[in-house]
Amino acid sequence: MNEAAKLKAIDDYRQYQDSLPNLLGIELTSVGDQVLSVSLQVTAHHLNPAHTSCHAATMVAIADTACGWGCLAHLPDKALTFTTVDLNCNLLRAVTDGIITCEASLLHGGRTTQIWDAVVHDESGKRVAAFRCTELILY
Repeated sequence: MNEAAKLKAIDDYRQYQDSLPNLLGIELTSVGDQVLSVSLQVTAHHLNPAHTSCHAATMVAIADTACGWGCLAHLPDKALTFTTVDLNCNLLRAVTDGIITCEASLLHGGRTTQIWDAVVHDESGKRVAAFRCTELILY
């Protein structure tokens, strides 16, 4: 799939304005061969109220979105869509503000499953989360 087709597939998937990635403000920054990057401006509604740091679910959401959109942009021929069947996220450090970025990369691209790794960085480039998920390809 060429880059224009990948971008169209992601745009079609994002058609619902009330989807979680749209509500959180996750933005697609690049899509390439077996990689995809997104970013998010951390605001007050992304924070854990008890700790004033980025909520763990925000970190999972940005990484899962990057991996999901990556999978969507790299579906095998004749595949219709995908669903996440397993995920793991390790939180490495707190983030309180700024822009976080996430780069997802395809580790395994099979006919029935894909495995994606993702790393979330803060504005200074420090790793703040490491993520892996398995996507089941649906035909």
